[in-house]
Amino acid sequence: MRIDAKSTKAEDTQDSRSKYETLTDWARDVGKIVTVPVARVFARLGFHANTVTILGFVLTVGVALLLAKGDLALGGWLLLLIVPIDAFDGALARLVGQKSAFGAFLDSTLDRLSEISLFSGLIIYYLSQGAFTELILAVVSMSGGVMVSYARARAEALGFCCKVGILTRLERAAVLLAGLILGYTEVALWVLAIGSWLTVLQRILHVYRQCRRAEMAQ
Repeated sequence: MRIDAKSTKAEDTQDSRSKYETLTDWARDVGKIVTVPVARVFARLGFHANTVTILGFVLTVGVALLLAKGDLALGGWLLLLIVPIDAFDGALARLVGQKSAFGAFLDSTLDRLSEISLFSGLIIYYLSQGAFTELILAVVSMSGGVMVSYARARAEALGFCCKVGILTRLERAAVLLAGLILGYTEVALWVLAIGSWLTVLQRILHVYRQCRRAEMAQ
């Protein structure tokens, strides 16, 4: 349930060369074989898309509480079941015509809060264990993830497309899930800490290039 900002003409030309801008776009399209039937079930039960969005957030907070207690593997498996809900709300909104500006805003905001809650759970756990390295990595990963999202939101508010980067939200979720389930959480945090901030840099440079092209075209 997201509304994309208007992109520049130069960016529109570039984006038309490929069907998918990000892995998330590809996953959303391929996942229709599952998300659409599930969305139909939600529609028959009378669920509103915003209700599904809020439900996903509440369940994610529950996983964050498990992480704070140190149940990392269990939290990872439960999160694996919860993550698809993020696709169901959008599919439901499109299916029953519930797409709205507020729905897009709510979805994006709760996505950020969900990510912050998960890392907050890890931060609480590592703080209780005196695991300084993991604590710092969790803080850096969390702040990097927030900045990746902020960079896109700010760019799109200015009229630029900004979906590039090695670790968009889907990739970050996949890395965290793998680390929790397989017992390599520290490794996952290293990847997230470095990859998220590299993605921020990629987006800054991407927007800079678009700004330069726009200036030269004037």
